[in-house]
Amino acid sequence: MGAGSAVADGFRPEQGRYPGGVAIIEVPQHSQSAPLVTFQGKRLYTQRTPAGDWEAWVGLPLSLQPGDYQVDWAVKAGSLPLRFTVEPKQYREQRLNVDRKHVDLSAENLARYQREKPEILGALDGWRPTQTPLGEQAFVPVMGERSDSFGFRRIFNGEARKPHSGMDIAAPKGMPVYSLLPGRVAAIGDYFFNGKTVILDHGQGLTSLYCHLSSIEDLRIGQTLPGGTPLGEVGATGRVTGPHLHLTVSLNGARVNPALFLPKP
Repeated sequence: MGAGSAVADGFRPEQGRYPGGVAIIEVPQHSQSAPLVTFQGKRLYTQRTPAGDWEAWVGLPLSLQPGDYQVDWAVKAGSLPLRFTVEPKQYREQRLNVDRKHVDLSAENLARYQREKPEILGALDGWRPTQTPLGEQAFVPVMGERSDSFGFRRIFNGEARKPHSGMDIAAPKGMPVYSLLPGRVAAIGDYFFNGKTVILDHGQGLTSLYCHLSSIEDLRIGQTLPGGTPLGEVGATGRVTGPHLHLTVSLNGARVNPALFLPKP
């Protein structure tokens, strides 16, 4: 366990204004009601600051090009742009060898993946206006060696695939896995690529996914969990090369670097 940066309402991620990072934008609104702030048409996570105004958290997609951008802050007269710059970041290449059935999908496995995909994306990318109080700290989901493979261009059995959109934490099978932050259970499943998986909704477009589990605790959809709640155990289910936890953090529909949300090792 470890503490994140504290603001008036608690936890705050580390900022990283690069593709796959998080931009934290000051919103000079001094009211009790939360501002409406959007980025590329998607509503953003907002919270109060110690100064009494607000800030918006912008998840920056891995596909975003470096350059100048703006978020749009809704005011009575229309909207005001709040501008910021996204810096370049180079990600490395990673080559992996896995069971061919997880690369060259049979018709049956492809159909299964296509059935599962909307459920996973619906849970990861959904918007719930209620903000779950995040507390003063994030929790380490599992004790183990954290990889820096987020954003890697992945080559499976010699074939290019989408960049790695999470963090892998190497740990022995059976190690307990805990919730990163307080949240509501949005999805529980045993999926083709992800294996046994839990997805939590932390409110306002902030979600987290825990996959390749060997087992899942007795959870139910819609259940509200404190941070640090046991979710299951480390495993090697789905498309994997060995036991580990894959952690994804999504913010306004963008997969962002989980390291920005975790306490420093």
